Amino acid sequence: MSDRLPVLIVDDQAPFRAAMKAVLKRAAEFELVGEAANGNEAISLEEALSPALVLMDINMPEMNGIEATRTMVARHPDVVVILCSTYDAGDLPPEVATSGARAYLNKENLGAETLRRLWDERDAHDFISA
Repeated sequence: MSDRLPVLIVDDQAPFRAAMKAVLKRAAEFELVGEAANGNEAISLEEALSPALVLMDINMPEMNGIEATRTMVARHPDVVVILCSTYDAGDLPPEVATSGARAYLNKENLGAETLRRLWDERDAHDFISA
């Protein structure tokens, strides 16, 4: 069994999923266990794979990331979901605050150090933005 934290990435855009995978490869403490292209797939994979961390896009077809996050956190309160999008923090949809996500990451700030910081601070604040 690996000491690395299992991560599920969820984004409807394959290029951003590839960017997330590249970042995870540079962060030895994280291990990619699955990827999904929409909220419905994410819920199924989260149930099957039990990731510690889910990097979740907000805007996706079929089920958006906010609804998928609500469902995941309701079923598994220990899962850490970080919502990702291109919104400025001040322009986030109001539902983000009640989704159960621990943090928001602007996709432009995606990097191994930022991901480590958000993980390390996941319990220190109500909601973190990077």
